[in-house]
Amino acid sequence: MSDVFAVDLALDFSPTVPSAVLDSVRWHLGGRATRDETDVVDDMPDFVPLLSGRGPAVRVGGVLTGELFQGADHWSLTARQEIHAELLPELDSLVQMLAYNARTEGVIGQMRFHEEDVPELLINRSGTLVRVPLRAADPTVS
Repeated sequence: MSDVFAVDLALDFSPTVPSAVLDSVRWHLGGRATRDETDVVDDMPDFVPLLSGRGPAVRVGGVLTGELFQGADHWSLTARQEIHAELLPELDSLVQMLAYNARTEGVIGQMRFHEEDVPELLINRSGTLVRVPLRAADPTVS
């Protein structure tokens, strides 16, 4: 058994999103480094890029991906990753920052424990991250 979560994100930013936000997203996607050397202690980084996985997913099936794209009037982020439970606090901080800066209102992603069938929705409500746990339909109710 593994403590892995499937995380899917899809959201847009305005064209005026702060460059620090874009730099952070790029770093999490595995792009150019923005963290300095002081973040490394004993060859272990304090921060781990959370959206940098590429290729086949080990536990959740499908493909791990992450892409930031600049359109004519906005930035778009789409990512699908496997995240270990010990990294959930870092993921929560990242998704809160994304929600705060997102132009997309409503559902911006979902998260699901790899052994569960039903995800938890990640919703942006006016810049605030709201988590909405879903539940399986009751088969006895028609």
